[in-house]
Amino acid sequence: MLARTLEPEVMDDRHEAVEYNQMDHRAVNECFVSDLLAHAPIGRDVLDLGTGTALIPCELCRRDRTVRVMASDASVEMLELARYNIEIQSLIDRIQLHRADAKKLVFAAEYFDCVMSNSLVHHLPSCDGFFTEALRVLRPGGLLFVRDLYRPETEVEVERFVDLYAAGETEYSRQLFRQSFHAAHTLDELRAIVAPLGIPSQAIAMNSDRHWTLAYRKPLQDESTSAG
Repeated sequence: MLARTLEPEVMDDRHEAVEYNQMDHRAVNECFVSDLLAHAPIGRDVLDLGTGTALIPCELCRRDRTVRVMASDASVEMLELARYNIEIQSLIDRIQLHRADAKKLVFAAEYFDCVMSNSLVHHLPSCDGFFTEALRVLRPGGLLFVRDLYRPETEVEVERFVDLYAAGETEYSRQLFRQSFHAAHTLDELRAIVAPLGIPSQAIAMNSDRHWTLAYRKPLQDESTSAG
């Protein structure tokens, strides 16, 4: 089994942000939004943690005209590019940008109907705080929907994924993709992390040959009381 190798928590380098924004994420983003909407209802107020350049919020707002998104990221450079993406798609009235550490959110408890995140978890040295905060700001009955890469068992498998899914990218982008696999978690690691928060192991499952998804609906108040 490959040992986990951390990468920078915040992609605040201009070159990295531009490379990330130029990579072809269309199929992955469309799949993310389709799978999210399959868990309807998701409500109106959505928080996207680690939004990057806000491509997923843009896709979500195109597909569901009732939602509004708080798109949050710790990177200034990512948010600058996100602002451009939002403006050219005429979504400035439905997507608000917010700079924040996903492990220390300023929002009040039970503020959002849905909390979503794609490809942030592998950037965090420890993701306990991320999941704790995501659940804190999620309303009872709300949906937590998180997706990321999983860490393969061997270097050979990492290279196979890089060749298969980043063949047309620049070598710099391929290296970023490679590093992400090394920084990702295994399913067993993730299940151990979220178990103390009351999230059952079956809430996490592989949804592709390289991605896992956590889909969990926060219990209503009376359900929590009954469970206690």
